Amino acid sequence: MSVFEKQGKKLVYHYDAEQLWLEPWGCNSLRVRATKQAEMPQENWALLVPEDSSCEIFIQEDKASIQNGKIRAVVSANGKITFFRSDGTLLLEEYMRNRRDVFDEKCSALEIESREFKPLAGGDYRLTVRFESGGNHEKIYGMGQYQQPMLNLKGADLELAQRNSQASVPFALSSLGYGFLWNNPAVGRCVFGSNLTTWEAFSSKAMDYWITAGDSPAEIEQAYSSVTGRVPMMPDYAMGFWQCKLRYQTQEELLRVAREYKRRGLPISVIVVDFFHWPKQGEWKFDPTYWPDPDGMIRELKEMGIELMVSIWPTVESESENYEEMLEKGYLIRTERGIRAAMGFMNPTIHFDATNPEARKYVWSKAKQNYYDKGVRIFWLDEAEPEYSVYDFDNYRYYLGSDLQIGNLYPLCYAKAFFDGQQEAGQENIINLIRCAWAGSQRYGALVWSGDIHSSFRSLRNQFTAGLNMGLAGIPWWTTDIGGFHGGNPNDPAFQELLVRWFEYGAFCPVMRLHGDREPKQPQLGTTGGASCLSGADNEVWSFGEQAYGICRQYLNLREEMRPYITRLMREAHELGSPVMRPLFYDFPQDSPCWQCEDQYMFGPDVLVAPVMYAKTFQREVYLPAGETWIDFWSGASFSGGQTILADAPLEKIPVFLRRQKPW
Repeated sequence: MSVFEKQGKKLVYHYDAEQLWLEPWGCNSLRVRATKQAEMPQENWALLVPEDSSCEIFIQEDKASIQNGKIRAVVSANGKITFFRSDGTLLLEEYMRNRRDVFDEKCSALEIESREFKPLAGGDYRLTVRFESGGNHEKIYGMGQYQQPMLNLKGADLELAQRNSQASVPFALSSLGYGFLWNNPAVGRCVFGSNLTTWEAFSSKAMDYWITAGDSPAEIEQAYSSVTGRVPMMPDYAMGFWQCKLRYQTQEELLRVAREYKRRGLPISVIVVDFFHWPKQGEWKFDPTYWPDPDGMIRELKEMGIELMVSIWPTVESESENYEEMLEKGYLIRTERGIRAAMGFMNPTIHFDATNPEARKYVWSKAKQNYYDKGVRIFWLDEAEPEYSVYDFDNYRYYLGSDLQIGNLYPLCYAKAFFDGQQEAGQENIINLIRCAWAGSQRYGALVWSGDIHSSFRSLRNQFTAGLNMGLAGIPWWTTDIGGFHGGNPNDPAFQELLVRWFEYGAFCPVMRLHGDREPKQPQLGTTGGASCLSGADNEVWSFGEQAYGICRQYLNLREEMRPYITRLMREAHELGSPVMRPLFYDFPQDSPCWQCEDQYMFGPDVLVAPVMYAKTFQREVYLPAGETWIDFWSGASFSGGQTILADAPLEKIPVFLRRQKPW
């Protein structure tokens, strides 16, 4: 009896307790699922259902294959899967070591399975999936945002979990010509070793991944975004400069800052009311003591051409006006034992359950009434320190009480709450600033920022690689806290230098946002509501000395000048899934030095940016990709591509080179 079966466009392998499905899922792509439960789970997680794809399935006695465009998978009678390009080039091969076929050249007494399901109490499995390594010549990119300076992730050991400043988006782009999505929202681990690649889910019901083949990184990214969704079109106002600090304590303080930007003639698009502008956590509204006239405030801001963004936390105090109703209706997450509290910042709180559609509607209804209907169109959805609330490694059963599997999915659900609500309200252009994301979050208007990061050049270098890998993981809307979040003193010359270099880099990020908790802290304003939460020192562009102010003003004007070009990039992200900022190899895959370059990037197809990421550095090497003539943005000098030059980088200049004169 054959272990293979064709079910419509699906190739099915069944042996012992395992069933394995391979089916076409988008252009040049396959979805692969396996389980040892009685039925295959039906969740699609990050994946959208694509239009019908044509495929060819061939079943023989000792193997079977399925081909969809440029990708072909072969399954042996022993269940091992090998993926090829349509021309026969090997892409990826499962790692299996057993003696079921003594004629197999990889026959081994090790007895290691490629797909290992270890039962857990309650019916789930600890899942491990192993692949042969592509060798040290393979390079891996994507996977989201990790606080480390490596762009190439080959050799990396990555936790698949959300933390403050870490966003796990498990899509890997390989230099061998494939893209791989681990379509499993469980907390887990991935290791891109030199001997093998291992994916783990600590609690799961099934294996689920998606793989695509492409002739270029751009083709792979386009295929990936077609099955996980693309960002909406970013509204025009969001492409300019965003002013933010931790935190404006009163309505008058915020308006005073906005008025000063306009008085100085400085471009500004968005200003932010950060956390603890509310009376209590779980009361999604302005505290009337310190924000007495939000309608008037928003109206004045709009008259100045400035949009207001407000911070929304998912935490609910037991003393808040909504707690009892949310508890009664089952809208709060649960703990396995002890009191119902997941976070202790300011007061003990519990998170609302963003995976519950009714809870999402409830929170949106409050936000709509108190913010949206007053004119707020941008929401800062802060997961409120997710490392404390998403999961508990000691018992694996903390977050949402019983199902660790959705631990990584929470940011997607959180963004969806506000995306769906705004869609229902008739607002088409959606922006949700969010601390973490998972695969698919981009389709809910998720703009990810890199969390509460340190104010240092070391941290700047980490954000550089984080932003590029986040874009390749399918999240084109990304930003950092310019200057870092922790530890910067506006009067410190060393910090002023860092702020300038970060500001220059920020002008060439998808979103340009100045934020931070500056030192020293301001005195406590009061003892009630948000006033009991401290505020940091000034964080406006004129706060860092005259030299820094002059340079910041120059880059504010440059950002404004680039708006037509940025609009084009945002449209490409919306229509094609293209990352706004990307490594050199994305646009020049045939130029091998571009795969080695890890300290410069393309801002769209026409602008090469080489940020200065070390203190007291006023020159740096810049590689100019082959096949182009490059124009120095500052001097107008032309250079032939295919060479490395030494570029001047005085404090007021970030090296920038153009493929053509003024692409904007």
